[in-house]
Amino acid sequence: MSEISQEIREAVSAVDFPIKLQFLFEPMRYKVLYGGRGGAKSWGVARALLVLGVKKPTRVLCAREFQNSIGQSVHKLLSDQIIALKLESFYEITQNSIRGKNGTEFAFVGLKNNVTNIKSYEGVDICWVEEAQSVSKSSWNVLIPTIRKENSEIWITFNPELETDETYQRFVVSPPENSKIAKINWNDNPWFPDTLRLEKDALFSRDREAYNNVWEGLCRQTIDGAIFAKEMTMADLEGRITNVAYDPIKPVHAVFDLGWADATAIWFVQFISQEVRLIRYYENNQETIAHYLAKMQSYGYVYDTIWLPHDAGNKTLASNGKSIEEIVRNSGYNTRVIERTPIADSINAARMMFNKCWFDRNNCHDGLQCLRHYRYDVDPDTKQFSQKPLHDNYSHGADAFRYIGLMVNEPRKPAKQPKTYQLPSSWMG
Repeated sequence: MSEISQEIREAVSAVDFPIKLQFLFEPMRYKVLYGGRGGAKSWGVARALLVLGVKKPTRVLCAREFQNSIGQSVHKLLSDQIIALKLESFYEITQNSIRGKNGTEFAFVGLKNNVTNIKSYEGVDICWVEEAQSVSKSSWNVLIPTIRKENSEIWITFNPELETDETYQRFVVSPPENSKIAKINWNDNPWFPDTLRLEKDALFSRDREAYNNVWEGLCRQTIDGAIFAKEMTMADLEGRITNVAYDPIKPVHAVFDLGWADATAIWFVQFISQEVRLIRYYENNQETIAHYLAKMQSYGYVYDTIWLPHDAGNKTLASNGKSIEEIVRNSGYNTRVIERTPIADSINAARMMFNKCWFDRNNCHDGLQCLRHYRYDVDPDTKQFSQKPLHDNYSHGADAFRYIGLMVNEPRKPAKQPKTYQLPSSWMG
């Protein structure tokens, strides 16, 4: 630190940490901090990274599953800590990054449906994944091999939600080698404020289950306001979330929820006897319909019908005046458009068929997460759950599932002989 001013050296030396966070300065591939509110997890990690960045040039990638703007990242948290630690003369804070005088750099990125961008980050020393409870299996599978520099580390902070969430299973239930897993709660924070103590005690008196999750870091059985909570619980208890293999004797139905900026979600369904077998789920965003049709072909299924939402009949300039329905039909698929139906009716339809549903645990993992997290929105005035589902990153898969509930009542024609499908040639197609 000879090139660092005396003022900065003193500032770094004066930084204090709770005892349970001291391991952040020990070499380890995975450093996982989870637990309830008030434990100073994010605060401590931000401070530790800033201190390490002063001591030696460090390239830090700050990631989270969903980040549509820099305001959704830890940029502000780091900026605030730079001021609190009196490191303003060392770190330059720009709109989209933070840079140190010695070459240390902090970058910020969202993981969801951002594979190309993620793979472009090379030479990362430390990747900090914040709010990691939301990170999907597919995002972890892309991120982890990307952080491949010798002695690179992945730091993970999160407040648990469901025990079935990928992050909890991957790093708490079955942690990898060369990892340190620390549960950090409010009572591990020597600077826990009285204001939060009052909030904590009030929730303890009002809602014990919520208290255990929010403040003690215990997993919930269901998400507050979860629409399919009872149905998912029964599917788990009855063993209907298991290995569900593709039956080549029966055709497959593909049920879409379409999006562009939002996700496009697809459930792949077989009807065998009285069972509704969900054999695969796929989602992506900002991809053409040709991408999804090619993905469908790659699975090697024999298809019966492609079920599209009501807006699939709309003409779009991007597809040369053709609707998505026309593009899919012209590619050789049987298509049906599901009529617009009140959301409440489609939710009820999905609930009515739920006891017949069998889900493939692995191939439908992300879709199952959508169903577990699908919940009603909260009225901003009354603070009560509304009758309208929350539109978020989990709702697209749940919307497509609702359409299955509607289409099971539609007459299905006998399966036809396998077709040769033609991929569309237009940009949108």
